[in-house]
Amino acid sequence: MWTFVGAALVLIMIPGPDQALVTRNALAAGRRAGLLTTVGGASGLTVHASAASFGVSALLLASATAFTVLKVIGTVYLVWMGYQTLRSARRAAAQAEPEARRPARSGLRYVRQGFLSNSLNPKVALFFVTFLPQFMSPGDSPLRRGLLLSGIFAMLYLAWFGCYVLTVDLIGAQLRKQRVRAAIERVTGLLLIGFAVRLALETN
Repeated sequence: MWTFVGAALVLIMIPGPDQALVTRNALAAGRRAGLLTTVGGASGLTVHASAASFGVSALLLASATAFTVLKVIGTVYLVWMGYQTLRSARRAAAQAEPEARRPARSGLRYVRQGFLSNSLNPKVALFFVTFLPQFMSPGDSPLRRGLLLSGIFAMLYLAWFGCYVLTVDLIGAQLRKQRVRAAIERVTGLLLIGFAVRLALETN
């Protein structure tokens, strides 16, 4: 179990679309938006983890058509998010005065963004199908053990990104300065588009 916890933490901490999206929302709308994005991301992970435990993800990955459709949708979504972030960076750079933190919009918006970022990524499904079985013993109930490991992974995800959001919020005054924020959003937008390109080029 401790081996699983250590491996899961390392994988969660690797920079990816989740970190880029959480950073963007935490900087633009504050701690609440970042935390809600994290909750949405964990929910998206839970969908794939539960599906893997029930064997649904294996069926999805066995179908080239279903995999491709989900991959295209996920790629388009990441490109759109990257484009929106780059637009925000241009607006920030063009302003004469530093922009104050925007009021947080509906919490559902941020939860939805985090959820879609993970639930539309077929590589997350592939990850759980290949990762979880490594920590199952022959005598274990695959469903029960899979759901337990998935729950632990989700809790670790929430803990890590929760701390990450609090850190971003703590130093947010510096990060939200006009030039700094524009640079961060520019890099974040390019990263999101880069992740989309990588997803599009990967094969089942």
